[in-house]
Amino acid sequence: MEGLLGEKKRVVVVGGGAAGSLIAKTLQDHADVFLIDFKDDTGKHTLGNIDQIMGYTDEIGSKQRNLRGKANLGSTDMNVLAVFSMLNGFKEDYMAFQRIRVSSRIWKLSDIKICIHVKDDSLLAHPNCFSFIHSYYAIFQRLLSSNSMDSDWEVYHKFGIRKEFYEIPWTNLRSMVEPSFAERTVINHSDYLPNAHVITSAATNITQNEVLTAQGRQIAYDYLVIATGHVDSGPYTKAERLSNYEAEHEKIKSAKPILIVGGGPTGVELAAEIIVDFPDKKVTLVHRGSRLLEFIGEKAGKKAMDWLNSKKVEVILGQSVKLSSVSDGAYETSGGETIIADCHFLCTGNPIGSSWLKDTLLKDNLDMHGRLMVDANLRVRGHNNIFAIGDITDIPEIKQGYLAQAHALVAAKNLKLLIKGENDSKLSTYKPASPMALVSLGRREGVAQVMCVTMGGRVPGMIKSGDLFVGKTRKQLGLKSQ
Repeated sequence: MEGLLGEKKRVVVVGGGAAGSLIAKTLQDHADVFLIDFKDDTGKHTLGNIDQIMGYTDEIGSKQRNLRGKANLGSTDMNVLAVFSMLNGFKEDYMAFQRIRVSSRIWKLSDIKICIHVKDDSLLAHPNCFSFIHSYYAIFQRLLSSNSMDSDWEVYHKFGIRKEFYEIPWTNLRSMVEPSFAERTVINHSDYLPNAHVITSAATNITQNEVLTAQGRQIAYDYLVIATGHVDSGPYTKAERLSNYEAEHEKIKSAKPILIVGGGPTGVELAAEIIVDFPDKKVTLVHRGSRLLEFIGEKAGKKAMDWLNSKKVEVILGQSVKLSSVSDGAYETSGGETIIADCHFLCTGNPIGSSWLKDTLLKDNLDMHGRLMVDANLRVRGHNNIFAIGDITDIPEIKQGYLAQAHALVAAKNLKLLIKGENDSKLSTYKPASPMALVSLGRREGVAQVMCVTMGGRVPGMIKSGDLFVGKTRKQLGLKSQ
């Protein structure tokens, strides 16, 4: 069957995580496949309404900037107007970008996570890119420290940046304590998609037959697959990701007491990885819930608690940590306790990666949680040629990587049928999975819940904890397991 622009039907996959990478791999010999991968993050900080604080005095180039009396930016050599105009509309032209300068000796980078949406990816290579980012941090830091800021002001930020690799998502905690493990888990898209087109640019909009990117490309599609899962931030090349793991390993290795915030699967697995590889570390895990692993049964949470206690990991339940007020390694909990730690890891989960869809064709297909509503065939409701797979869907089941891969295989099967011209009656349906979870506890042990059965120890460890399904996943992508 012919597609929009050639002999093959064109399938555009947005998102290169567990689901997106697998469906692109499965379809690349059956269709003209485009994989668009990027990192997406949207949020807000309590800072101020841009229209209220964008005022400036004096002409561009002045050494003194006053934002309507709210904060004095001090002596700078940057174009404040250009910075704030970008914040206001998330757009910046090349000339304004070029003019931005900041003296690094004046400012300190804050710990605030600031996300920037760059209109044109080519600007990332511009020599002034980091000066621009530095100025962004500097303004926010000064505004936060201003005592005269109105407490109810808000600044919204948006982030979209290219990503050149796929990382097996459930392996990153192992890579933090064993960086060499990431050599097998961080995979360039080009390594497993020789017959597909990889677009490393943010998707910014969707029309009836095109996906628009931050680079200004308009990519036509016959079929579209949305697989952007959860928000992912960090490096965008494999080399940077591997370097990041080396740095995390050194951070863990050099720390004595370590604090982990969050008692879901990520927090529990990270605590286990650290205490197994570094048994002399003092590890404290703080969780605001009443028990660990609240996404599965109570027995599984108790087995995880017992295991951590046996390894002398201190677990504090029913409290949160005030990460905004850390002083000299002293962390205060909501219960008034003080925890001393050389470093901390926040393991409270990431939001759904659907913020970029809120102004697109699919905005009315998002539920109240930001998930795409799909039918039994994994098509977005009301759109016969648009599929959604993975964590971004509203399917009532635990959001885990192996289920995202199951979505990918069902959707790929259905797309193959549609490409051949088969009618809808032959499409496969996806049935929500029964509750099942495997949580690794170091290299050899784990906790498993299958239906109503819960077990802990070596048996679940044999299933997952050794290789973390890396060999199997690499084979699915057509790569050697080692």
